[in-house]
Amino acid sequence: MNKNNIFKRTLLGIIVFVASINLLFATELYDLLKSIPEVKEIKEIKASVGFKEAYEIMFWQALDHNNPNGEHFLQRVYISHRDFSKPVVYETEGYSAEKNYIHELSKILEANQIRVEHRFFGASVPDSLQYKWVYLTIFQAANDHHSILESFKKIYKSKWISTGISKGGQTAVYYRRYFPDDVDVTVGYVCPIAFSPEDPRAYDFFNTVGSKECREKVLNFQKLLLHNRNKIYPMFREYVIDKGYKFRVSMEAAFEYTVLEYAFSFWQWSDDCNLIPEKNASINEIFTHFSQISSFDYFSVSDLSTFFYQALTETGYYNYDITPFKGLIKYIDKPTYSFMAPANVTITYNPKPLQEVDEFIKSKGNNMLYLYGELDPWSSCEANNSDKTNAVKIVKKGGNHTTRILNLPKDQKELAYKTLEKWLDMKIER
Repeated sequence: MNKNNIFKRTLLGIIVFVASINLLFATELYDLLKSIPEVKEIKEIKASVGFKEAYEIMFWQALDHNNPNGEHFLQRVYISHRDFSKPVVYETEGYSAEKNYIHELSKILEANQIRVEHRFFGASVPDSLQYKWVYLTIFQAANDHHSILESFKKIYKSKWISTGISKGGQTAVYYRRYFPDDVDVTVGYVCPIAFSPEDPRAYDFFNTVGSKECREKVLNFQKLLLHNRNKIYPMFREYVIDKGYKFRVSMEAAFEYTVLEYAFSFWQWSDDCNLIPEKNASINEIFTHFSQISSFDYFSVSDLSTFFYQALTETGYYNYDITPFKGLIKYIDKPTYSFMAPANVTITYNPKPLQEVDEFIKSKGNNMLYLYGELDPWSSCEANNSDKTNAVKIVKKGGNHTTRILNLPKDQKELAYKTLEKWLDMKIER
């Protein structure tokens, strides 16, 4: 026998041995995952503290849930497992999910966690999107979450809590509108429920948020950037070229959009007004602060085109009032973010889905807990719950887009805990 054959046989023996070891130590959860027909790929990943095992799986999902026998795609899902008897925190991500992430509710409730990447984001994309954008709807996404839950309820039979942050929170609320009985509780974090591509409530927000002095500082800084365009714009241009950002509008227009976005970004993360540079600050100080608050890549060609497609067709967004910048805006005739949508795709806004979501929230949205930050611009489009339901809304004073249960003031945190305890019929350790 020659050396090549010996090597091949040895290698084959090692592969068989490793495979047998893996089979020997396969867990009950792994076997259950393997038994789900829609689970096409299973990869074990490192489990976070408090979990016994974790997996990244690819779930065989219908492209069009009205045609379940038609085309399918693979949707990424993460499972973090504690115990089969524990509840499940079901996180409906609104964007890509490049890695596993442990939600605070999973810690608070000592729960298992299933995290789902949103359709058409990240790795959860069908082949050739060009003619398939019509299937990126809240109805289709809700059915994604329903089909995944139906499969995993065979494994986890305790309480289910759907949740998400920002667009993920929106997604959790939309999911409940279509499948109100799928889960026991929904917790929507800082999730706007907008009613048009340019929801006017944001304009009112910017006229009242915070103190008058802080609002003036924010506006004056935006004007300062535009007045110093001849110095700031070349720095902006050099920065984005170095980073490789590409825009579907001119670089000058991208600069102006980024200046307009500064106010939203500032309040969304609620930085200290005292940190805003004054007009006598150095150009480097002005530019550094600008780059720290406004993301220079926000309007670049990226995965966000999927987000903007949804905003322009169903989920809504906000726009910019350029009235205060008369004579300073030179490359934007009328603000619009339609250039951020996928190229060569027909865009038509349909108001009906969000109108139906709003009606559901008001009349049937029970066991739904909403959290918002007072200073977060997204709170201008907060959910309109009513006394027809038992829903609870908590607005953190001085809070921003990072508002969470664990950073609420003591009284509001206790309200959140007691609400969850009542709805889930369980005790939460303080």
